[in-house]
Amino acid sequence: MKKVTMFVWNHFTNDARVNRECTTLAETGYNVDLIAINDPKNPMITAYEEISERFRVHRVKRYPWILQAYQDYGKKFLLVVAGVQIAIIPSLFYVSFTLMSAYLMSLLLAAGMIKFKKVRKWFINGAIIIRMIVKGYIQNADIYHANDLNTLPQAIVCSKLRFKPKPLIYDSHEVQSDRTGYNKEKIKKIESYMLKFVDQMIVENHTRAAYNEKIYHFYPKTLYNYSEKYDIQDKPKINLHELIGISKNEKILLYQGGLQQGRGLELLIEAMNQIEEGHLLFIGGGKLTQSLKDQSKQSAQSSRIHFLDKVPFQQLPSYTREAYLGFQVLQNICFNHYSASSNKLFEYMMAHVPVVSCDFPEIQKVVEETNTGIVIDSHNVNEIAEAVNKLVKNPQLRSEMSENTKVAKEIYNWENEKVKLLDIYNEFAPLTREDYETSLI
Repeated sequence: MKKVTMFVWNHFTNDARVNRECTTLAETGYNVDLIAINDPKNPMITAYEEISERFRVHRVKRYPWILQAYQDYGKKFLLVVAGVQIAIIPSLFYVSFTLMSAYLMSLLLAAGMIKFKKVRKWFINGAIIIRMIVKGYIQNADIYHANDLNTLPQAIVCSKLRFKPKPLIYDSHEVQSDRTGYNKEKIKKIESYMLKFVDQMIVENHTRAAYNEKIYHFYPKTLYNYSEKYDIQDKPKINLHELIGISKNEKILLYQGGLQQGRGLELLIEAMNQIEEGHLLFIGGGKLTQSLKDQSKQSAQSSRIHFLDKVPFQQLPSYTREAYLGFQVLQNICFNHYSASSNKLFEYMMAHVPVVSCDFPEIQKVVEETNTGIVIDSHNVNEIAEAVNKLVKNPQLRSEMSENTKVAKEIYNWENEKVKLLDIYNEFAPLTREDYETSLI
């Protein structure tokens, strides 16, 4: 049976895309090991998790041992270390001044790791990378798969630093060279160099593939981030209205996803002053959580704005189905946003929820061709409010768009798209007849 080792730079608790890919490979007959990062703050997350017979998750420790000890014991740890040093340093002085100097230097590095945030981050990330490499290398897989640029170095070491190099797939979920908060030119140089070791690159859509061709001079494979196809009526029901304390007759205007910069979330709160009916609900978490809550408290419509923590992706459809409409109002702050296909768009579609969406090319194309929502200028509060009011005042229009999602989801679903992933794997690590037969058992 062909072995796949995949890397992802998260805790693998809410990564629906990676879960879909791993599950598809395992169900087809591949033996999949996913290497992720453990979360010491969450006791519900385990270092090892068996998702299915052929799909396992290995979560490496996040912190170097010295940082973990400091976090666990604080000042007690420092006192113990200080006591040990008082005993050791004089002894080293008599043995060798050079040895003592080297020892003191290592102590200074350790102190810097504890005290200075930037140094601490380097050590933490370095420890994670090394642990991922060790875990991945001993897997000795038939093929390696890196999700995003931050796991590509690990995958390169594990796949190429061998007597018999293994195939390497680079699955770039974002436009790494044009994202907010990153040095574009530096990232472009790093990615360009690492691509020399990659056997096949995957990007989310054709807009991004064309951009990749422009800067790197080759057209990668595309794999759209469509949702799994399901019947929303088969999903468990929850009383979302009761959960957020509103009447069953009220309309839920839903945003689900990360509460991050550049997603138009502040504008949604602002638009509530013009939206005549409905309650705005955010489901998710992120860097903007507190600032959005503060903004909502200051709003005259604060009683109509609600927040829920992020929900495991397996349970999310039960929440989505309760919405009257969904929002996808990305802001054009970088090409990564402008070129997005947005998995949330397809999650709304699977739950038969019409959308108010931005007019970026990949998203606009789907919404307008399928007539499953209203496309607006996502930077314009007035347009956001007008679109919501149009759907709120016209239940018949909303019902028509909801019906259209039932047709659209027959096209835009993972069952159709996953064939592309299997074709790529069949090129570099084809399964035998025995592998296929085993997968059917």
